[in-house]
Amino acid sequence: MTAKQVLVASNRGPVSYSPADDGSLVAKRGGGGLVSGLSALGPEAGTWVCAALGEGDREAAGHHGGRLPEADTGGQAVRMLDIPAETFDAAYNGVANSVLWFVHHLLYQTPFEPVFDAAFEKQWAGYEAYSEAFADALADEAERGAAVLVQDYHLSLVPGLLRQRRPDLRIGHFSHTPWAPPELFRILPDAVARQVLTGILGADRAAFLTRRWADAFAACCADVLGAEVGPDGSVTYGGRTTRIGVHRLGADAGFLRERAFRPDVDERLAGLRKQVGDRRTVVRVDRTELSKNIVRGLHAFRRLLTDSPEWRGRVTHVAFAYPSRQDLEVYRAYTAEVSRVADGINAEFAEGDWTPVVLHVRDDFARSLAAYRMADVALVNPIRDGMNLVAKEVPVVSERGVALVLSTEAGAAAELSDDAIMVNPYDIRGTAEALHRALSMPADERERRTKRLAAAATALPPSRWFLDQLTALREG
Repeated sequence: MTAKQVLVASNRGPVSYSPADDGSLVAKRGGGGLVSGLSALGPEAGTWVCAALGEGDREAAGHHGGRLPEADTGGQAVRMLDIPAETFDAAYNGVANSVLWFVHHLLYQTPFEPVFDAAFEKQWAGYEAYSEAFADALADEAERGAAVLVQDYHLSLVPGLLRQRRPDLRIGHFSHTPWAPPELFRILPDAVARQVLTGILGADRAAFLTRRWADAFAACCADVLGAEVGPDGSVTYGGRTTRIGVHRLGADAGFLRERAFRPDVDERLAGLRKQVGDRRTVVRVDRTELSKNIVRGLHAFRRLLTDSPEWRGRVTHVAFAYPSRQDLEVYRAYTAEVSRVADGINAEFAEGDWTPVVLHVRDDFARSLAAYRMADVALVNPIRDGMNLVAKEVPVVSERGVALVLSTEAGAAAELSDDAIMVNPYDIRGTAEALHRALSMPADERERRTKRLAAAATALPPSRWFLDQLTALREG
């Protein structure tokens, strides 16, 4: 390889392992923008550094000294770090998903939480050790002058740590989440807030999904660190300047349109249509992630049936709420609440062969695509979201045109607001009225909007999103 070598670092890698009945390990490759972007690089693609997420991953990493067989990875060089389970849990569950995610998505009930005590200090030490392991591995793997693309809030300390080890590298960091405004970012302990910011500022370039999140990061740097923010949005601190970029992530149109019309999707579509009959559909597809706002969406659907009784028996809410992060108690409670509210709506309104809410909780990608195809209305109402690809994917494969009800707090709103029906995600009445408007939209208007939504959603495919980041990093 040459100095054009490109490395990627992310918590989750492009392949995961699970045990088979005979005790062997089965590799499952994932997709997404990083996978397609690295594939487009050809010989420039260097090592992908990731963490072992479970026992199957740990076993695979142990068998191969951390370097996975390319037969399992599709030819990609992958180094999987077997970070001690206690350290990984502290970093991933204790800090990344229970603190940083909550801060950026505004999820804390601040009269009660967070409490940054000795237990948190121990978890933060685990996050630091986890970050050091990534920085050591990247420093070891990278050739002189290589480009390193560090991904997301799990690895916010890594750019600064890697800069200390290898000042010759071109380092980029990309945040897939929103970024909290300064007054909410300051929830973090002062030393931690400074460490997160200076960690990312160790990069030559820090990039975000929207200008809103990029500006919030720069504002935090100015407010917390006293950094200088230039007219171009760049941040100067400690004698270094980090350029700030924005790269919107689009839907992969080719993949979606091919995958959504395979036989397994047709089969699931037939099953859903049998459940729903000839009724109109309001579709949502989400993980039971707190920020996705599923419970308020259900309350809004109940309000629709209460305030607009003409829709009773004529519309079904097809809700896919796939359990997420069930090792955290607050997520288990939220998942249970989703089922409780859905059951309550059905108990209150169901009649004859009409079930108002059809709730599915088992993850099934083919069934999700089937729901995309049949949706008359797509409800995407997150409290906050870095982008939200569901909002972009549904219009791409919709069969009859779809009316998109979209939260103002989704990053996708920056691109889709002209043709979506926008809602305040906290406003139950406003969301119910938006659902009524969406269900009442004439078919020709819905079709025109869908075409424009699909064009906007696919303007920046994942491979271009990745390569644009790389080009901008190298040019700086």
